[in-house]
Amino acid sequence: MGRRIIGANSDAAQPLVKTPVAAPAPAVQRLTVDEGSQGQRLDNFLLRVLKGVPKTHVYRVIRSGEVRINKGRASADTRLEIGDEVRVPPVRLPAPTAAPPVPAREFPLLYEDEHLLVIDKPAGVAVHGGSGVSFGVIEQLRRARPQAKFLELVHRLDKETSGLLLIAKKRSALTSLQDQFRARDTGKTYAALVTGAWPENKKVIDVALHKYLDAAGERRVRAVAADHADGRRSISLVRVVQRFEKFTLLDVTIKTGRTHQIRVHLANEGCPIAGDDKYGDFALNRALARGEQVPGLRFERMFLHARRLAFDHPATGQRIELEAPLPEDCARLLEHL
Repeated sequence: MGRRIIGANSDAAQPLVKTPVAAPAPAVQRLTVDEGSQGQRLDNFLLRVLKGVPKTHVYRVIRSGEVRINKGRASADTRLEIGDEVRVPPVRLPAPTAAPPVPAREFPLLYEDEHLLVIDKPAGVAVHGGSGVSFGVIEQLRRARPQAKFLELVHRLDKETSGLLLIAKKRSALTSLQDQFRARDTGKTYAALVTGAWPENKKVIDVALHKYLDAAGERRVRAVAADHADGRRSISLVRVVQRFEKFTLLDVTIKTGRTHQIRVHLANEGCPIAGDDKYGDFALNRALARGEQVPGLRFERMFLHARRLAFDHPATGQRIELEAPLPEDCARLLEHL
């Protein structure tokens, strides 16, 4: 509503001045799951519906029981089915900000058909927006391919990690591939350069991991005892590829896909990944970045590269095996070593 203001010394009408109107309070949403969301985890569904709401808050309302599926409580990993009714509690969204526009971007393609595509993700690029990142690979791909009806990440890579990233172009492909990842039917091998001499006989790491938030709200992971209440069993297979004076190049194949699994497993064995800014040798990382560790060469990233990926095609069942060569900066470091 507005009100008309009349000047003290004039009967002339002045322009209307609008009285601020409070934003309507958020209301309960009752959403019906359609084909586009079938098989999706509840937490991922809510993160999409409540875009802009911090992840910590989304998980909090799930744990509190405020989110309901068909009037019953549900956990974050509950899979949605067509026709499910999801009750979403009132959540006040943050005030809109002038977010930078998402630039359209294609990435090096290693495989593509009508069901999926596999790219070679560069280091330093997040796979999706959130946690202080405005956009990532998936948002840029969607902008570059406006005609695509469906593009979703099958799995994730850390922002600092380069290499093979699998993206589904159909809901059926997404659920099939994610089932393979959960059943450990995929082969994922990473190239990792670690500090020190990796023991030749250390070929299997079977150490539970616990995910937590540090004092600053940053996501962290630590190795814990197998009987730890919040620990999750995590298995990495390690093979020595090449030895250097102060480093070892490893192939690490993961049998489980835990957050920061390779980084924490290797650091826990006393051989952190070169350039790892969360679990690494920070003094050595600085020396690498300044060109002091390897004279004449600055290395300013984490040396972890998803180099091999194997899976069964979701439509044909054919076994697909793909490899991504080492990025130029990693290959150059090995040459200097």
